[in-house]
Amino acid sequence: MENIVQFPGLGLEFSLRNSLSLGPITLSYYGMIIALGLLLGLIYAFKNFKKVGVDSDKAIDCILGGIIGGIIGARLYYVAFSWSDYGLDFSSFDAFWSTFSRIFKTWEGGMAIYGGLIGALIVGVLIARWRKINVKALLDVIGIGFLIGQGVGRWGNFFNVEAFGSNTTLPWGMTGPSIVNYLSSKREYLASVGVTVDPNLPVHPTFLYESLWCLLGFALLAVYLKHRKFDGEVFLMYLAYYGAGRFIIEGLRTDSLMIGALRVSQVLAAVLVFSSVLFILIIRSRIKGNNDENYLKLFVKTDEGLRIAQGIKEESVGKEIDANNPKEDTFADEETVVLSDDVVEEAVEADFEETEEQIVTDEGEEKHNG
Repeated sequence: MENIVQFPGLGLEFSLRNSLSLGPITLSYYGMIIALGLLLGLIYAFKNFKKVGVDSDKAIDCILGGIIGGIIGARLYYVAFSWSDYGLDFSSFDAFWSTFSRIFKTWEGGMAIYGGLIGALIVGVLIARWRKINVKALLDVIGIGFLIGQGVGRWGNFFNVEAFGSNTTLPWGMTGPSIVNYLSSKREYLASVGVTVDPNLPVHPTFLYESLWCLLGFALLAVYLKHRKFDGEVFLMYLAYYGAGRFIIEGLRTDSLMIGALRVSQVLAAVLVFSSVLFILIIRSRIKGNNDENYLKLFVKTDEGLRIAQGIKEESVGKEIDANNPKEDTFADEETVVLSDDVVEEAVEADFEETEEQIVTDEGEEKHNG
């Protein structure tokens, strides 16, 4: 199926297909672009985990779990706030299954970013705690990766001809048969929530606005990462930055998820901006007033974080020392020995006492010989 998208003010027209057929396999452009955004985000994350003291091997579990949680969360969020579009038909089993199965057809569109973020964070954080990863440091890198994924992924909406806004006279306004049909069918509903549209006029390409906003945010936060004052600061900045842009862009859209007259994503964006900025100001104030360089010290500057950043792996104790012949070591395996501070201290004290006794003996022998 082809969709025509036009940008009259720019003299541009695109004929778009929403899927690609490779023999018996059909791939949706929406899904492929989302996957590309995810891949680019992962590449960035794995190249930068060590910079914040996160073991990339352990982080893989969090990423995989987060992806699954994100997909489920994005779909559930969308379906929950669009339930009227997914009415179930109980007249027969076939009718029920036909309507119910639509809930799982994510390739047709209908994924809410906020739901994806919530799902990914819940699952990812739980796994991070299980794997004993510093969660706040992990989120600093993940937040920047999110911006790449969102910036690229929004182009999936372009191929599906969705996520556009109300009318505009700006030169980059877009239109097309699918847009005209959608606005015509939703005109009365949009008027009921205070949005007046003319289906025959160009509309805001809000998917483009959000894509550019996210990619700019990625560049800014990627530069700031090495200057952050505490673990978790960059992630809070991500929430505030994305929320600020989403609040404005959501107000232009014609497909917002609604609760009464309120746009769900706009309300959530406002909450995120306010709470994130407040947390950043409070934590920075406490750091400044504490006058202790170790207060909320970055994890990567701790002994454990520095070890991870330098690529030094944890090693199990595997060396046994023969007490009767210290020069001959017996290894339980080929791992390097890691001795505790107490063991080292006892060895040093024993060596000192042995040296002291030897000195006393030597002095006694010198007096005897003299």
